[in-house]
Amino acid sequence: VQLQASGGGLVQAGGSLRLSCEASGMLYTNYRMGWYRQAPGKQREFVAHITSGGTANYADSVKGRFTISRNNALNTVYLQMNGLRPEDTAVYYCNSWRPGTSHAWGQGTQVTVSS
Repeated sequence: VQLQASGGGLVQAGGSLRLSCEASGMLYTNYRMGWYRQAPGKQREFVAHITSGGTANYADSVKGRFTISRNNALNTVYLQMNGLRPEDTAVYYCNSWRPGTSHAWGQGTQVTVSS
């Protein structure tokens, strides 16, 4: 499994970014896809995930601001981030999982939100 994330960057508070993660080496539609993040000095935390059937779940801290989606034809999962806050600053990691397998991780993409 290979996960290639992109789309991070520097944005002012209140701005938006869209992260993308392209998957390869797997039967993509069988996997739940997700995003996690890790801020400096903190543990990696869950942000959102979406099942193969399109059911999404979010961390309380991002509900109403972030939207996760997937395009099964392109083997790609997206994270639309609106209303960004300085506390959203972190390295964002793409994740894939299905029952019976280990979690797989992408290389991470930096998101920095300035106040």
